Amino acid sequence: MSGLLGKKIGMTSIYDENGKNIPCTVIEAGPCVVTQVRTKEVDGYEAIQLAFEEKKEKHTTKAMQGHFAKAKTTPKRFLAEFSRFEEKKQFGDVLTVDVFNEGEYIDVVGTSKGKGFQGVVKRYNFKGVNDATHGQHNRLRAPGSIGASSYPSRVFKGMRMAGRTGGDRVKLINLQVMKIIPEKNVVVVKGAVPGPNNSLVILERWS
Repeated sequence: MSGLLGKKIGMTSIYDENGKNIPCTVIEAGPCVVTQVRTKEVDGYEAIQLAFEEKKEKHTTKAMQGHFAKAKTTPKRFLAEFSRFEEKKQFGDVLTVDVFNEGEYIDVVGTSKGKGFQGVVKRYNFKGVNDATHGQHNRLRAPGSIGASSYPSRVFKGMRMAGRTGGDRVKLINLQVMKIIPEKNVVVVKGAVPGPNNSLVILERWS
């Protein structure tokens, strides 16, 4: 698995050769710096660590400052490991959108928007009572019964109830790369990508 770290810029749409309007997500991918190289002899597996987006030195720990200095680069905000790059990478190598090709399919990992504590109607699309007559003045969005009484005298695990919603790691697979703009480090992929604008995303290429 090879890939890049990036930042979601926003959504747009482009027209294909048939004149069909296709919704797309614009991602600023890279440049990413190789800050560590894993080997089987030392670590038991092969991978490279990529770093993305500048970070102030005063907000970086001494240990991480030394880590970045070893790769001869400035402190970065995000780190992630990738394996199965076609070519061997060395400390300090800079990877750009050139690792992708227009028309190929990639996976995109992001963190979905957090929505806080929500009820069952918003969280699980429950219908609710749906009828305000016959004294149902405060039950319109209630979950209803959650279990029997004498048996089993408990609530089963996994019962769909109100709770925290969103803020989860989400992977979307097989998103087509519609366009690459190398001079701006931009990748345009087909469809939506989880997370708000300016959030971190991981682009994975299986090859």
